[in-house]
Amino acid sequence: MSAANDSSHRSDTGSELAFPAYGPIDAALGYGLFYLVVDRATPTIVAVFTEVLPDVSPSLIGLGLAMLLWVVLLVTVLDQLRRQLAALGIVTHAAVRPRRSGRSRPSVGRLLLSLAVATVGGLIAAWTYDPALEAVVSLIRVVEVADIDVLVPTEVGLLLVFFVSFEIAARSVDKLVIGGLRALLGG
Repeated sequence: MSAANDSSHRSDTGSELAFPAYGPIDAALGYGLFYLVVDRATPTIVAVFTEVLPDVSPSLIGLGLAMLLWVVLLVTVLDQLRRQLAALGIVTHAAVRPRRSGRSRPSVGRLLLSLAVATVGGLIAAWTYDPALEAVVSLIRVVEVADIDVLVPTEVGLLLVFFVSFEIAARSVDKLVIGGLRALLGG
């Protein structure tokens, strides 16, 4: 009898929960990139801060960066946990809303589009990865000298191309994997 009530409630509202929620793959890839950027930029950040603030220990600056990585990881994990709980209907999250019946499972065409976009975005991101990380280090040095005239527009453009293509690829991979899971789970 309770199963009949549950099914009638679902048809009355016309919506269903979309589980798993989109976002964990995108968040993991984004955090991984953040980690790599901080790792690559740490020596430059330490050098800049020790020149600007000579009384501050380089190890203290390194510790601050390590703590930043842990705080960002904690916030990312908690946000993704909340998203998944919202997809189950336990809590609410602005990014997770009930879907109209039948729309939480992506079509094959949408999954193939996600695959194509992930491939193109991933190739562009891979091609621009090393130059973009070098551009990040260069931008930190620009902050050190406090002179915007040393800013190289091609480096900024390359950095933008990398981050946009990376985010497009990460979202597409997330949609592909989570959409595939939804299709397998019948959601």
